[in-house]
Amino acid sequence: MNTLRKGEYFGETNQMVNLDGLTITDTEYTYPYVDWHYHENAYFTFLLQGNMTEGNRKETYGCSAGTLLYHHWEDPHYNIKPDVFTRGFHIEITQDWFDRFDIQKNKTEGSFNIKKPTLKFLIYQLFKETKLNNSSFELTANQLLLHLFSQLAHDKGNKERRPVWVGQINEILHENATENLTLTGIAETLNIHPVHLSRDFHKYFHCNLGEYLRKLKVNKSIKLLNTPCSLTDIALECGFADQSHFIRCFKENIGITPLKYRNLLKKH
Repeated sequence: MNTLRKGEYFGETNQMVNLDGLTITDTEYTYPYVDWHYHENAYFTFLLQGNMTEGNRKETYGCSAGTLLYHHWEDPHYNIKPDVFTRGFHIEITQDWFDRFDIQKNKTEGSFNIKKPTLKFLIYQLFKETKLNNSSFELTANQLLLHLFSQLAHDKGNKERRPVWVGQINEILHENATENLTLTGIAETLNIHPVHLSRDFHKYFHCNLGEYLRKLKVNKSIKLLNTPCSLTDIALECGFADQSHFIRCFKENIGITPLKYRNLLKKH
């Protein structure tokens, strides 16, 4: 089985940033099929543009723009890419980095698809920082990743003891984020009291229900910013009241306007 060393990916790397324990790359994928392989370091893959299929020993993922995957070191997987422009952003992490910041490795074993928008936004922010060339970039990168691993560990610790409705509502919100959902309607579907849902939602999602829905809408808009669609059309497609509401919510979560983010995607 092929082993990829630090900074190696199957494609053409357009940008590489080397920090202490971190290697960050922006890569265009050029291979239609990549056989089973693994990387010597753990890493995140954030799909910036295009789509692909990825499989590991447990699951197969259909990945479109905005997908965030994590792979522990030496965890085998394969990739299939259709004949479209596909681009990935990677954050590769050495074992020394884990040790330096005392990250519990058993909390991040295996490969998995991260769907939580609050965690994806940390990667969006990291991608943005690589394009801005700020002198404080290394400090920012470490802070964002530590926050991300902290949330992953917290979510994994709570997974086995969380109530059934948490998984159910997560599916409902992801599938219907652009619809006109109400607290009472969701509570009725889940067969729980609205007060109970409102009180406990923050415990498992770290924000209120309205905020979470807005995050899902912003996350959907990321995919559409890869297309020629106007901001007005994207706003309506993602369920925002209008373009100004979309721009405001996007900037609150990503830190820049949708137009600036779209321009960052062009700088590859």
